[in-house]
Formats: sequence, C-alpha cells, structure tokens
Amino acid sequence: MTGKRVGKVTHYFDHLNVAVVALSEGIRVGETLHFRGHSADFKQQVTSLQIEHKAVETAKPGEDVAMKVDQRVHPNDAIFRIEDE
Repeated sequence: MTGKRVGKVTHYFDHLNVAVVALSEGIRVGETLHFRGHSADFKQQVTSLQIEHKAVETAKPGEDVAMKVDQRVHPNDAIFRIEDE
C-alpha cells in the first residue's frame, strides 16, 4: 500500500541514474519509496542520499536531495513512502 507523499522529482540525470527530489516530508536511508508518474511506477529502497554532494542518512522537509534510482524518472513524478506491504 502506498503511503504519504514525501516529495517530487525535480531533475533526473540519466547518465548517473540519479534523481533530484524536492522533499515535502523527511526521508532516510533504508526506507522504501514508491515512484509514480506518467511513465514511472516502481518501488525501491533508499540506498543513498546526498545533499550538495555530501552523503547523508536523513533529509528533512524542504530540502533537495539526490538519490540513486533503479529506473528512469521524470520531473514532477510523485514519490510516496511505503507504509505497509
């Protein structure tokens, strides 16, 4: 089941498989997120987060964070925290 919306994709760097996400809720390494948009619909665990090229374990609401993604995403794709499986 998809839970609360935590943010949206603002940029995607396809040569790195990295998405930049504007957060409306905090996230942390180890959580599972659901990416959903026009052509994206997949779940993945957060394995790394970076803020201004520095690795972090958690990110707060209002921050822009970069994360590795398993599949292509697009600007404005929504991201949700997985509450229950």
